[in-house]
Amino acid sequence: MSKPPPLDLTETLVSSRKVFDGNLLHVYQDQARLPDGKVRVREYITHPGAVVIIPLLDNGELVLERQHRYPLHQDFFELPAGKIDPGEDPPSCAQRELLEETGYTAESWRYLTTLHPCIGYSDEKLIYYLAQGLSFQGENLDEGEHLEVFTLSLPTALEWVKSGKITDNKSVSGLFWAEKVLRGEW
Repeated sequence: MSKPPPLDLTETLVSSRKVFDGNLLHVYQDQARLPDGKVRVREYITHPGAVVIIPLLDNGELVLERQHRYPLHQDFFELPAGKIDPGEDPPSCAQRELLEETGYTAESWRYLTTLHPCIGYSDEKLIYYLAQGLSFQGENLDEGEHLEVFTLSLPTALEWVKSGKITDNKSVSGLFWAEKVLRGEW
């Protein structure tokens, strides 16, 4: 007995309307035709995408940041990351962001994965890189950017995830990837 072909779950654009045009985010409200022929509203945010860097020092420690995040009005412990500028390729963005935010450059860059953190309401993608062979050049933060850079061992960072001290999704995902990669499992 053969398997039936997979269902076609495609939703087709009927009309689109931009309802908010911000500096970073753009919000759309579309009418989409569902596989059953009905038309429903789909609201979503477009985002330029971002890179996430897992910076690994020669001593095995990670370079992390503490940064205040306004929407939640609290400080978060995070991996360095930043949005991709128009026309910028992701590897160049990763190099730029690592230097700007932490003051480090890296000799070795390894693409790890691309993740989609908000598939229910955004097209944002996060592109992850492992950066090794770090050397400190000096911080070069963007205007209006304030953060504290520090180092932490991977086991301690994972314990911070377990205890709820690190809750930022991009960082949690990156730390889990780092664990697998550094163990040679991936």
